[in-house]
Amino acid sequence: MPDSTVEGKEPLYRQRSSAHFMIYAFLLLIPELILLAVVLWNVLAWPTITAEAALEGEISILIPARDEEHNLGDCLSDVSIQGAVIKEILIYDDHSTDLTPTIIEQYALSDERIRLIPSATLPAGWGGKNFACAQLASAARGEWLLFLDADARLSKLAAARMLNEVGARNLTLISCWPALYLGSFWEQTLLPMLNFLVFTLYPAPLSLRRADPSLGLAHGACLLVRRDIYFAVGGHAAVRDAITEDIRLAQLWRERGERGLCLDGTGTVTVRMYRSLSEIWRGFQKNFFPGFRSHFTFWAFIALHSVLFLLPFVFSPVLIFRGGVAAWALLPSVFCVLLMRLLLALRFKQTLWPILLHPLAEAFLILLALSSWWRCRGGKGVEWKGRSYHPRPQA
Repeated sequence: MPDSTVEGKEPLYRQRSSAHFMIYAFLLLIPELILLAVVLWNVLAWPTITAEAALEGEISILIPARDEEHNLGDCLSDVSIQGAVIKEILIYDDHSTDLTPTIIEQYALSDERIRLIPSATLPAGWGGKNFACAQLASAARGEWLLFLDADARLSKLAAARMLNEVGARNLTLISCWPALYLGSFWEQTLLPMLNFLVFTLYPAPLSLRRADPSLGLAHGACLLVRRDIYFAVGGHAAVRDAITEDIRLAQLWRERGERGLCLDGTGTVTVRMYRSLSEIWRGFQKNFFPGFRSHFTFWAFIALHSVLFLLPFVFSPVLIFRGGVAAWALLPSVFCVLLMRLLLALRFKQTLWPILLHPLAEAFLILLALSSWWRCRGGKGVEWKGRSYHPRPQA
Protein backbone atom coordinates (compact mmCIF):
# COMPACT_ATOMS: atom_id res chain seq x y z
CA MET A 1 0.00 0.00 0.00
CA PRO A 2 1.54 3.36 -0.98
CA ASP A 3 2.69 5.66 1.77
CA SER A 4 0.46 8.72 1.95
CA THR A 5 3.18 10.73 3.66
CA VAL A 6 4.58 13.63 1.65
CA GLU A 7 8.18 14.50 2.45
CA GLY A 8 8.34 17.39 4.92
CA LYS A 9 4.63 17.20 5.65
CA GLU A 10 2.31 15.35 8.02
CA PRO A 11 0.72 12.10 6.88
CA LEU A 12 -2.45 12.67 4.86
CA TYR A 13 -4.73 11.10 7.49
CA ARG A 14 -3.31 13.48 10.12
CA GLN A 15 -3.86 16.43 7.84
CA ARG A 16 -7.49 15.41 7.40
CA SER A 17 -7.93 14.87 11.15
CA SER A 18 -6.39 18.26 11.82
CA ALA A 19 -8.73 19.90 9.32
CA HIS A 20 -11.74 18.26 10.93
CA PHE A 21 -10.58 19.34 14.36
CA MET A 22 -10.03 22.92 13.19
CA ILE A 23 -13.64 22.97 11.97
CA TYR A 24 -14.81 21.61 15.34
CA ALA A 25 -12.78 24.22 17.23
CA PHE A 26 -14.24 26.99 15.06
CA LEU A 27 -17.80 25.76 15.66
CA LEU A 28 -17.05 25.64 19.39
CA LEU A 29 -15.85 29.23 19.34
CA ILE A 30 -19.10 30.61 17.85
CA PRO A 31 -21.35 29.98 20.90
CA GLU A 32 -18.57 31.09 23.22
CA LEU A 33 -18.34 34.43 21.42
CA ILE A 34 -22.12 34.78 21.75
CA LEU A 35 -21.95 34.09 25.50
CA LEU A 36 -19.02 36.48 25.80
CA ALA A 37 -21.24 39.13 24.22
CA VAL A 38 -23.94 38.37 26.83
CA VAL A 39 -21.41 38.77 29.64
CA LEU A 40 -20.13 42.03 28.16
CA TRP A 41 -23.69 43.34 27.85
CA ASN A 42 -24.38 42.47 31.48
CA VAL A 43 -21.15 44.07 32.67
CA LEU A 44 -21.71 47.31 30.77
CA ALA A 45 -25.49 47.77 30.80
CA TRP A 46 -26.91 46.17 33.96
CA PRO A 47 -27.71 49.00 36.41
CA THR A 48 -26.89 49.25 40.09
CA ILE A 49 -29.01 50.73 42.86
CA THR A 50 -28.44 54.44 42.23
CA ALA A 51 -31.82 56.22 42.43
CA GLU A 52 -32.09 59.50 44.30
CA ALA A 53 -35.83 60.18 43.87
CA ALA A 54 -37.57 59.96 47.23
CA LEU A 55 -40.56 57.70 47.86
CA GLU A 56 -42.63 57.85 51.01
CA GLY A 57 -43.26 54.57 52.77
CA GLU A 58 -42.34 52.39 55.71
CA ILE A 59 -40.41 49.16 55.55
CA SER A 60 -40.78 46.03 57.64
CA ILE A 61 -37.50 44.11 57.64
CA LEU A 62 -38.20 40.37 57.80
CA ILE A 63 -35.43 37.93 58.70
CA PRO A 64 -35.93 34.14 58.74
CA ALA A 65 -33.39 32.63 61.13
CA ARG A 66 -32.55 28.99 61.79
CA ASP A 67 -29.40 28.41 63.84
CA GLU A 68 -27.90 31.78 62.88
CA GLU A 69 -26.06 32.72 66.07
CA HIS A 70 -22.87 33.48 64.09
CA ASN A 71 -24.63 35.81 61.63
CA LEU A 72 -27.64 37.37 63.28
CA GLY A 73 -25.91 39.85 65.58
CA ASP A 74 -24.02 41.62 62.79
CA CYS A 75 -27.12 41.59 60.59
CA LEU A 76 -29.25 43.24 63.28
CA SER A 77 -26.54 45.82 63.95
CA ASP A 78 -26.70 46.86 60.30
CA VAL A 79 -30.48 46.97 59.97
CA SER A 80 -30.89 48.87 63.24
CA ILE A 81 -29.07 51.90 61.79
CA GLN A 82 -30.97 52.06 58.50
CA GLY A 83 -32.94 55.10 59.69
CA ALA A 84 -36.53 56.16 60.17
CA VAL A 85 -37.69 54.39 57.00
CA ILE A 86 -37.61 51.12 59.00
CA LYS A 87 -40.92 50.64 60.80
CA GLU A 88 -40.11 47.29 62.40
CA ILE A 89 -37.59 44.46 62.37
CA LEU A 90 -39.15 41.01 62.68
CA ILE A 91 -37.15 37.81 63.08
CA TYR A 92 -38.71 34.40 62.78
CA ASP A 93 -36.95 31.85 64.99
CA ASP A 94 -37.25 28.70 62.91
CA HIS A 95 -36.82 26.11 65.67
CA SER A 96 -33.22 27.11 66.33
CA THR A 97 -31.14 24.90 68.57
CA ASP A 98 -28.40 27.47 69.19
CA LEU A 99 -28.39 30.97 70.74
CA THR A 100 -30.46 32.60 67.99
CA PRO A 101 -33.49 33.35 70.27
CA THR A 102 -31.21 34.79 72.97
CA ILE A 103 -29.53 37.12 70.48
CA ILE A 104 -32.91 38.37 69.26
CA GLU A 105 -34.04 39.08 72.82
CA GLN A 106 -30.81 40.95 73.60
CA TYR A 107 -31.11 43.22 70.57
CA ALA A 108 -34.82 43.79 71.26
CA LEU A 109 -33.87 45.39 74.60
CA SER A 110 -31.99 48.18 72.80
CA ASP A 111 -34.33 48.65 69.81
CA GLU A 112 -38.08 48.51 70.31
CA ARG A 113 -38.61 47.87 66.58
CA ILE A 114 -37.06 44.41 66.93
CA ARG A 115 -39.59 41.67 67.59
CA LEU A 116 -39.29 37.88 67.79
CA ILE A 117 -41.82 35.80 65.85
CA PRO A 118 -41.93 32.42 67.62
CA SER A 119 -41.60 29.04 65.92
CA ALA A 120 -44.66 27.32 64.51
CA THR A 121 -45.03 23.75 63.28
CA LEU A 122 -43.88 23.42 59.68
CA PRO A 123 -46.90 22.28 57.61
CA ALA A 124 -46.58 19.45 55.12
CA GLY A 125 -45.61 20.57 51.64
CA TRP A 126 -43.78 23.72 52.78
CA GLY A 127 -40.09 24.55 52.61
CA GLY A 128 -38.70 25.80 55.90
CA LYS A 129 -37.57 29.23 54.68
CA ASN A 130 -40.74 29.70 52.63
CA PHE A 131 -42.94 29.10 55.66
CA ALA A 132 -40.79 31.38 57.80
CA CYS A 133 -41.13 34.20 55.24
CA ALA A 134 -44.91 33.67 55.06
CA GLN A 135 -45.18 33.88 58.86
CA LEU A 136 -43.12 37.06 58.90
CA ALA A 137 -45.19 38.68 56.16
CA SER A 138 -48.42 37.88 58.02
CA ALA A 139 -47.11 39.59 61.14
CA ALA A 140 -45.68 42.65 59.34
CA ARG A 141 -47.38 46.06 59.33
CA GLY A 142 -45.19 48.04 56.95
CA GLU A 143 -46.25 49.08 53.46
CA TRP A 144 -43.06 47.47 52.11
CA LEU A 145 -41.57 44.12 53.10
CA LEU A 146 -37.81 43.64 52.94
CA PHE A 147 -36.91 39.93 53.18
CA LEU A 148 -33.32 39.66 54.33
CA ASP A 149 -31.14 36.63 55.03
CA ALA A 150 -29.30 36.58 58.34
CA ASP A 151 -25.94 36.46 56.55
CA ALA A 152 -26.70 39.66 54.61
CA ARG A 153 -24.99 42.94 55.52
CA LEU A 154 -26.61 46.20 54.42
CA SER A 155 -24.58 49.28 53.56
CA LYS A 156 -25.47 52.68 55.00
CA LEU A 157 -29.01 53.77 54.03
CA ALA A 158 -29.35 50.71 51.81
CA ALA A 159 -33.04 50.21 52.63
CA ALA A 160 -33.91 53.83 51.80
CA ARG A 161 -31.96 53.60 48.54
CA MET A 162 -33.89 50.47 47.55
CA LEU A 163 -37.17 52.21 48.35
CA ASN A 164 -36.08 55.18 46.25
CA GLU A 165 -35.21 52.85 43.38
CA VAL A 166 -38.66 51.26 43.25
CA GLY A 167 -40.14 54.76 43.15
CA ALA A 168 -37.85 55.88 40.33
CA ARG A 169 -38.55 52.76 38.26
CA ASN A 170 -42.23 52.30 39.21
CA LEU A 171 -41.68 48.81 40.63
CA THR A 172 -43.48 46.69 43.19
CA LEU A 173 -40.61 44.21 43.59
CA ILE A 174 -36.89 44.78 43.59
CA SER A 175 -34.08 42.41 44.50
CA CYS A 176 -30.42 43.26 45.01
CA TRP A 177 -27.93 40.80 43.60
CA PRO A 178 -25.42 40.92 46.46
CA ALA A 179 -21.69 41.28 46.53
CA LEU A 180 -20.02 38.12 47.84
CA TYR A 181 -17.70 38.24 50.81
CA LEU A 182 -15.07 35.61 50.00
CA GLY A 183 -12.84 34.58 52.87
CA SER A 184 -11.33 31.12 52.54
CA PHE A 185 -9.50 29.59 49.57
CA TRP A 186 -12.55 27.53 48.61
CA GLU A 187 -14.87 30.51 48.82
CA GLN A 188 -12.64 32.52 46.50
CA THR A 189 -12.17 29.62 44.11
CA LEU A 190 -15.72 28.30 43.86
CA LEU A 191 -18.29 30.95 44.76
CA PRO A 192 -17.54 33.30 41.83
CA MET A 193 -18.96 30.48 39.69
CA LEU A 194 -22.41 31.57 40.87
CA ASN A 195 -22.07 34.83 38.95
CA PHE A 196 -20.50 32.97 36.02
CA LEU A 197 -23.35 30.46 35.96
CA VAL A 198 -26.03 33.18 35.93
CA PHE A 199 -24.58 36.01 33.88
CA THR A 200 -23.22 33.97 30.98
CA LEU A 201 -26.81 32.92 30.18
CA TYR A 202 -29.13 35.53 31.71
CA PRO A 203 -29.38 38.83 29.75
CA ALA A 204 -30.00 41.10 32.73
CA PRO A 205 -30.42 44.38 30.77
CA LEU A 206 -33.17 42.76 28.68
CA SER A 207 -35.26 42.27 31.84
CA LEU A 208 -35.55 46.07 32.11
CA ARG A 209 -37.23 46.28 28.71
CA ARG A 210 -39.38 43.16 28.55
CA ALA A 211 -41.98 41.85 30.97
CA ASP A 212 -41.42 38.22 29.98
CA PRO A 213 -41.91 36.03 33.10
CA SER A 214 -38.93 33.88 32.12
CA LEU A 215 -36.72 36.94 32.73
CA GLY A 216 -37.82 37.10 36.36
CA LEU A 217 -34.77 36.95 38.63
CA ALA A 218 -34.29 37.58 42.33
CA HIS A 219 -31.79 36.82 45.07
CA GLY A 220 -33.52 35.74 48.26
CA ALA A 221 -30.86 37.35 50.45
CA CYS A 222 -32.33 40.80 49.72
CA LEU A 223 -35.84 41.15 48.33
CA LEU A 224 -38.12 44.20 48.72
CA VAL A 225 -41.82 43.91 47.78
CA ARG A 226 -44.92 46.02 48.25
CA ARG A 227 -47.05 44.33 50.89
CA ASP A 228 -50.46 44.53 49.19
CA ILE A 229 -49.11 43.16 45.91
CA TYR A 230 -47.24 40.42 47.75
CA PHE A 231 -50.49 39.05 49.16
CA ALA A 232 -52.39 39.65 45.90
CA VAL A 233 -50.02 37.35 43.97
CA GLY A 234 -50.08 34.73 46.72
CA GLY A 235 -46.77 35.49 48.46
CA HIS A 236 -44.60 32.63 49.62
CA ALA A 237 -47.68 30.41 49.85
CA ALA A 238 -47.72 30.38 46.04
CA VAL A 239 -44.16 28.98 45.99
CA ARG A 240 -44.36 27.02 49.24
CA ASP A 241 -42.53 23.93 48.00
CA ALA A 242 -39.95 25.66 45.76
CA ILE A 243 -36.29 25.38 46.70
CA THR A 244 -35.44 28.41 44.53
CA GLU A 245 -38.41 30.33 45.87
CA ASP A 246 -36.84 33.72 45.17
CA ILE A 247 -36.66 33.16 41.40
CA ARG A 248 -40.08 31.53 41.25
CA LEU A 249 -41.60 34.46 43.14
CA ALA A 250 -40.00 36.95 40.73
CA GLN A 251 -41.37 34.98 37.78
CA LEU A 252 -44.81 34.75 39.39
CA TRP A 253 -44.72 38.52 39.93
CA ARG A 254 -44.30 39.08 36.21
CA GLU A 255 -46.90 36.46 35.31
CA ARG A 256 -49.43 38.51 37.30
CA GLY A 257 -48.56 41.65 35.36
CA GLU A 258 -46.54 43.34 38.11
CA ARG A 259 -43.20 45.09 37.59
CA GLY A 260 -40.23 43.48 39.29
CA LEU A 261 -36.48 43.73 38.71
CA CYS A 262 -33.23 42.34 40.02
CA LEU A 263 -30.45 44.95 39.98
CA ASP A 264 -26.78 44.86 40.83
CA GLY A 265 -26.61 45.37 44.59
CA THR A 266 -22.82 45.30 44.89
CA GLY A 267 -22.75 48.58 46.82
CA THR A 268 -25.95 47.86 48.72
CA VAL A 269 -25.73 44.41 50.29
CA THR A 270 -22.97 41.89 50.93
CA VAL A 271 -23.44 38.20 51.72
CA ARG A 272 -21.08 35.56 53.00
CA MET A 273 -22.97 32.54 51.72
CA TYR A 274 -20.78 29.67 52.93
CA ARG A 275 -17.49 29.38 54.78
CA SER A 276 -16.11 25.92 54.02
CA LEU A 277 -15.93 23.40 51.20
CA SER A 278 -18.52 21.16 52.85
CA GLU A 279 -20.93 24.08 53.32
CA ILE A 280 -20.53 25.09 49.68
CA TRP A 281 -21.21 21.52 48.57
CA ARG A 282 -24.29 21.04 50.74
CA GLY A 283 -25.62 24.54 50.19
CA PHE A 284 -25.59 24.40 46.40
CA GLN A 285 -26.48 20.71 46.23
CA LYS A 286 -29.92 21.51 47.62
CA ASN A 287 -30.55 24.18 44.97
CA PHE A 288 -28.93 22.88 41.82
CA PHE A 289 -31.12 20.23 40.22
CA PRO A 290 -34.40 21.59 41.67
CA GLY A 291 -33.53 24.99 40.21
CA PHE A 292 -34.26 23.74 36.67
CA ARG A 293 -37.74 23.75 35.21
CA SER A 294 -37.25 20.43 33.37
CA HIS A 295 -34.88 17.52 32.95
CA PHE A 296 -34.11 18.73 29.44
CA THR A 297 -32.86 22.14 30.59
CA PHE A 298 -30.76 20.49 33.30
CA TRP A 299 -28.97 18.17 30.88
CA ALA A 300 -28.59 20.97 28.33
CA PHE A 301 -26.84 22.96 31.05
CA ILE A 302 -24.52 20.05 31.83
CA ALA A 303 -23.68 19.63 28.14
CA LEU A 304 -23.06 23.35 27.65
CA HIS A 305 -20.75 23.69 30.64
CA SER A 306 -18.89 20.49 29.83
CA VAL A 307 -18.33 21.20 26.15
CA LEU A 308 -17.83 24.98 26.19
CA PHE A 309 -16.36 25.75 29.58
CA LEU A 310 -14.39 22.65 30.65
CA LEU A 311 -13.25 20.50 27.71
CA PRO A 312 -11.17 23.24 26.02
CA PHE A 313 -9.06 23.40 29.18
CA VAL A 314 -8.72 19.61 29.26
CA PHE A 315 -7.77 19.06 25.62
CA SER A 316 -5.64 22.14 24.94
CA PRO A 317 -2.59 20.97 26.93
CA VAL A 318 -2.85 17.47 25.43
CA LEU A 319 -2.97 18.78 21.87
CA ILE A 320 -0.16 21.24 22.42
CA PHE A 321 1.98 18.45 23.85
CA ARG A 322 1.29 16.23 20.84
CA GLY A 323 1.96 19.04 18.36
CA GLY A 324 0.55 19.39 14.86
CA VAL A 325 -1.29 22.17 13.06
CA ALA A 326 -4.38 21.81 15.29
CA ALA A 327 -2.40 22.08 18.52
CA TRP A 328 -3.46 25.67 19.24
CA ALA A 329 -6.99 25.47 17.85
CA LEU A 330 -8.73 25.47 21.24
CA LEU A 331 -6.78 28.36 22.74
CA PRO A 332 -9.25 31.00 21.46
CA SER A 333 -11.99 29.13 23.35
CA VAL A 334 -9.87 29.07 26.50
CA PHE A 335 -9.22 32.78 26.10
CA CYS A 336 -12.97 33.51 25.71
CA VAL A 337 -13.84 31.68 28.93
CA LEU A 338 -11.07 33.39 30.90
CA LEU A 339 -12.16 36.75 29.51
CA MET A 340 -15.72 36.11 30.70
CA ARG A 341 -14.38 35.32 34.15
CA LEU A 342 -12.22 38.45 34.13
CA LEU A 343 -15.08 40.75 33.11
CA LEU A 344 -17.36 39.37 35.83
CA ALA A 345 -14.63 39.53 38.47
CA LEU A 346 -14.02 43.19 37.65
CA ARG A 347 -17.73 44.02 37.66
CA PHE A 348 -18.33 42.34 41.02
CA LYS A 349 -15.03 43.57 42.52
CA GLN A 350 -13.59 40.12 43.18
CA THR A 351 -9.95 39.04 43.32
CA LEU A 352 -8.50 37.89 40.01
CA TRP A 353 -6.26 34.91 40.83
CA PRO A 354 -9.19 32.39 41.09
CA ILE A 355 -9.77 32.92 37.37
CA LEU A 356 -6.69 30.76 36.73
CA LEU A 357 -8.36 27.92 38.64
CA HIS A 358 -11.43 27.95 36.41
CA PRO A 359 -11.04 24.29 35.27
CA LEU A 360 -11.08 23.16 38.92
CA ALA A 361 -14.10 25.28 39.71
CA GLU A 362 -15.93 24.17 36.56
CA ALA A 363 -15.30 20.48 37.28
CA PHE A 364 -16.58 21.03 40.84
CA LEU A 365 -19.70 22.73 39.47
CA ILE A 366 -20.51 19.85 37.13
CA LEU A 367 -19.90 17.19 39.79
CA LEU A 368 -22.09 19.15 42.21
CA ALA A 369 -24.89 19.34 39.64
CA LEU A 370 -24.70 15.60 38.98
CA SER A 371 -24.69 14.86 42.70
CA SER A 372 -27.80 17.00 43.17
CA TRP A 373 -29.51 15.19 40.28
CA TRP A 374 -28.54 11.77 41.64
CA ARG A 375 -29.82 12.44 45.14
CA CYS A 376 -33.14 13.80 43.88
CA ARG A 377 -33.56 11.09 41.26
CA GLY A 378 -32.68 8.31 43.69
CA GLY A 379 -35.14 9.49 46.33
CA LYS A 380 -32.50 10.39 48.91
CA GLY A 381 -33.33 14.07 48.58
CA VAL A 382 -31.13 16.91 49.73
CA GLU A 383 -30.54 18.07 53.29
CA TRP A 384 -30.03 21.50 54.77
CA LYS A 385 -29.98 22.55 58.42
CA GLY A 386 -31.47 19.32 59.65
CA ARG A 387 -34.30 19.13 57.12
CA SER A 388 -34.66 16.81 54.14
CA TYR A 389 -36.18 17.91 50.83
CA HIS A 390 -37.18 15.77 47.86
CA PRO A 391 -37.73 18.27 45.06
CA ARG A 392 -37.97 17.55 41.35
CA PRO A 393 -38.10 19.78 38.28
CA GLN A 394 -41.60 20.66 37.19
CA ALA A 395 -41.45 18.70 33.94
